[in-house]
Amino acid sequence: MAAGRPYHHGDLQRALLAAAVDAIGESGPAALSLRDLARRAGVSHAAPTHHFGDKAGLLTVLATQGFDLLADELSRVRARTGDLLEIGVGYLLFAVHHRAHFEVMFRPELYRQDDPSLVAAKERASTELQAGVATLAEPPDEGPDGRSVGLAAWSIVHGFATLWLSGALPGDIGDDPAVAGRAVLQHLFRTG
Repeated sequence: MAAGRPYHHGDLQRALLAAAVDAIGESGPAALSLRDLARRAGVSHAAPTHHFGDKAGLLTVLATQGFDLLADELSRVRARTGDLLEIGVGYLLFAVHHRAHFEVMFRPELYRQDDPSLVAAKERASTELQAGVATLAEPPDEGPDGRSVGLAAWSIVHGFATLWLSGALPGDIGDDPAVAGRAVLQHLFRTG
């Protein structure tokens, strides 16, 4: 243990995950190192390995947390509005407010894809997205059509979120992701 560092830490796993969110926000997931996380959390360099095993283990927990947070957000928006457009805006705002999680969640090469907790969290988020499709005035039947509509909605909102986060959208789109997102996402619902 490094000199001057306390042996006990209140909730080390949570502190290390918070440090990971900060580090990913600064430099992206590729630059993340367990040694840097230990330094940020003020613990020995072995502490992250003790809790997560390795970088993939830590990112698996972070991705799991992200999918659970996303599922919770989509469920809240669906319960409050019952509107697929607003569910899409909720997805976009999740990406903006939980950028580090979002950047890890959709990079499966970074984590253990077969982790049972991760698989369950991804399924919850997917179920919430499909439940959003069921809010349409004329929801598609379950099966290939319903799945295609769900994939189309997810692709549009995920693409917009990714473009927003990367700064690739035109400058005149504004600086409020919810307003800009609604203006674009509403095209999914145009009829005739």
